[in-house]
Amino acid sequence: MSLILHQHPLSSFCWKVKIALYEMAVPFEPRLVELHDEASRAAHYARWPLGKMPVLEDTAAGKVAPETSIIIEYVQGRYAPGAGLIPADLEPALTVRLLDRVFDFYVMEPMSRIVAENFRGGEDPVGVAAADALLARSYDYLEAELAGRAWAAGEAFTLADCAAAPALFYADKVLPFRASHPTLGGYLDRLQARPSFARTLEEAQPVWHMFPGRKAA
Repeated sequence: MSLILHQHPLSSFCWKVKIALYEMAVPFEPRLVELHDEASRAAHYARWPLGKMPVLEDTAAGKVAPETSIIIEYVQGRYAPGAGLIPADLEPALTVRLLDRVFDFYVMEPMSRIVAENFRGGEDPVGVAAADALLARSYDYLEAELAGRAWAAGEAFTLADCAAAPALFYADKVLPFRASHPTLGGYLDRLQARPSFARTLEEAQPVWHMFPGRKAA
């Protein structure tokens, strides 16, 4: 197997890539990165000096691809050109890439900031309030943007949905939105029923107890 995904099964960004790989039916080996372990951490930083997860290693091509959207585009271009996660036409591709950025930067990132506060055990009420406010604005935007669509960018499942699934799943744990944003809630239901995401969630079950959630008020 030439593709190795260096990842952690609880990481939202790792979920994004795993969903895409399952959608494309491209075989890969998931390999655990344990940043608290000195040897595992050193090996990971040797692969990608910025140290973020996931990182894809293509042993057949002798290449390493970091960053989730780049990884997905790399795999589609090299191993699954007909997958359609990134459309070939410019306008739909731009819509998909925009929504991918919205889910990563304006849902996943503020959600992660809130969860990190619990990991740190410190007090950062200003930072958490800013993250809550950004999530709330993102929910409002997405509620209107996704109205009438089966998937994020339309009728086809794309890169944007790969980003949306973990972002919304975790965001709903830290700032619930189903009651106030029914379109977004229904969309998350469809994402969770999608086989690629259902499989990813099932694989995370053994470590789900490690998710710290939101720091208690």
